[in-house]
Amino acid sequence: MKNYIGIAMLSTLMACTNAPKKGAEVADAVDKTDSIAVVSDVQLKDARLENIYKGYISLKNSLVASNAAAAKQTAMDLSAALKAFEGCENTGLIADKIAGSEDLKLQRKEFTALSSDVIALFKHADLKKGTIYIEHCPMANNGDGGDWLSAEKKIRNPYYGSEMMDCGAVVEEIKSKQ
Repeated sequence: MKNYIGIAMLSTLMACTNAPKKGAEVADAVDKTDSIAVVSDVQLKDARLENIYKGYISLKNSLVASNAAAAKQTAMDLSAALKAFEGCENTGLIADKIAGSEDLKLQRKEFTALSSDVIALFKHADLKKGTIYIEHCPMANNGDGGDWLSAEKKIRNPYYGSEMMDCGAVVEEIKSKQ
């Protein structure tokens, strides 16, 4: 029985382990114009929600690139967009915690709570066009897992960046109802 548990744990670790990439390669992967085009392919009926979505994706991309300074700035912008949307004021406070820290580990921890709230918001949003992907990494948060929204199916893990860039899977898609 112990062998089966050990094999299962080893398999999980192996599935989510990638060779580390150089910082420049990670930044290039995040900054490609393909990602920008994909983000603009998503259109929401409410312009305020679209601002929240774009801010969230920018924050996620900053975390993927392991850029704490960029995450700090994008979290500030996201916080303002969230606080301007009725009912999202508390989620804006979570974004403030990310903006108030230069510790990437803390930013990623707070990103879990932020993502939970934002995912719930977008599950009920009206999309005019495009698809929003809900992705999950089982290794994030000390094995408790973590979810995030993405503009593309390709996994770019904000919880580990280049350490485990491809760890995760698409668990749900939010599509326009047209």
